[in-house]
Amino acid sequence: MSWRVRRDRDGITEWERSDGLASIRKRDRGDGEGYVVRVDRLEQAPEGRTYRRESVADEAAADELVDDWREAFDRPS
Repeated sequence: MSWRVRRDRDGITEWERSDGLASIRKRDRGDGEGYVVRVDRLEQAPEGRTYRRESVADEAAADELVDDWREAFDRPS
């Protein structure tokens, strides 16, 4: 299954899984102290509901977490 960028503006980038049942969002904290990354998988997803949120120190760490979660929360097509 693939992910597509659904939003990329105002310091927020959000990816949506191609089935529309999961999303990952990366955003600047706004206070200059890092980034917040969250994954939200809907209750309707075959794998069930999940919500996780983590704060990281910098954009490189945020991008790494996004990549990890895109792989972990993907579904075989």
